[in-house]
Amino acid sequence: MKLKQMLFILVALFLLIAITACGAAGNDQAEENEPEEVIGEQVVLKATNWAFDQESYTVPAGDINIALENVEGHHGIEVDGTDVSISGEGSVNTTLEPGEYTIRCTIPCGAGHAEMLATLIVE
Repeated sequence: MKLKQMLFILVALFLLIAITACGAAGNDQAEENEPEEVIGEQVVLKATNWAFDQESYTVPAGDINIALENVEGHHGIEVDGTDVSISGEGSVNTTLEPGEYTIRCTIPCGAGHAEMLATLIVE
């Protein structure tokens, strides 16, 4: 076999393995973020590229279900001062005391990523 043919086969094989590995990683992540049963008040954050659908979300204190829906792009969230973290789509149940909590996108989503913030107001 000529050197060019062997090189072509190796590159093609490498690309096939890389594409397959990327697809498998996405499936694992989806399984990790299975929606939980909604307990208490639910708030749904809809994420588009560089923004949430609202600047603030208000819920009563106590048991809360926070859900993330990716309308455009791929996003994740963390709620400062809590253990709430969602990567991709999904939901999480938590109990929150009254206060204001900053919600931030955790997956780099482009030029406006740093400004992708919202406030969770717990009354």
